[in-house]
Amino acid sequence: MKREYGSWHSPALGRSMEYLWFGDRGRPVLFFPTSMGRFFQNEDGGLTGALADKVDAGHLQLVCVDSVDAESWYDTSVHPRDRARRHDQYDRYLREEMVPRICDRSGGNIVVCGASFGAYHAANLAARIPGTVTKAILFSGLYHVGRYLDGYWDDLCYFHSPQAAIANMDDAWIQRLRMVEWIVATGEHDTLIAENRAFAELLWRKGIPAHAEFWPGVFGHDWPFWRDSIRRFI
Repeated sequence: MKREYGSWHSPALGRSMEYLWFGDRGRPVLFFPTSMGRFFQNEDGGLTGALADKVDAGHLQLVCVDSVDAESWYDTSVHPRDRARRHDQYDRYLREEMVPRICDRSGGNIVVCGASFGAYHAANLAARIPGTVTKAILFSGLYHVGRYLDGYWDDLCYFHSPQAAIANMDDAWIQRLRMVEWIVATGEHDTLIAENRAFAELLWRKGIPAHAEFWPGVFGHDWPFWRDSIRRFI
């Protein structure tokens, strides 16, 4: 695959943000790393390689971004309010910097994909800019940030928790979320199986079409499962 490394100083985050870009034609797929992962993690885990023939054929181009999880939800050295604020800056980096760059280079119609905490990021972005994001592939995810807040809760936490925010969205926003093709998948023995079932059921309850797979007899929360399944979903 054609592989490009890039970075720029993010005004939203006040620091450099790195990425990998595979291919130069086709529908863009924005990959998020798992908890506190780096921009090269999806390459190391084999998810980009599993799509190499589709990239080489010009059907897809893949964009792997960095995370700031260690500075936001996972940073227990700061108040939960500040964790949420740092994540909100990351959200601004995505919506105001990375997504426009992807749209400029590809024409839009973005797929977001993530596994584990990466699925949280993918679901959160899809719920905030539906229509720009038109497909969300969510492996073994978590969709509520309450466990990272030590009992704290405010509007930023709420609006960056898809499980909470979608439950209370009005009909106009629900109609927009129907513009996204939602896919939720993990193994039935995943420790997060309840969270994934609950998120799929929330989408269905709100009248948002979603495809859900809960693979029987397996853990599912690991790279071989995600790598083997990614081609079926895109």
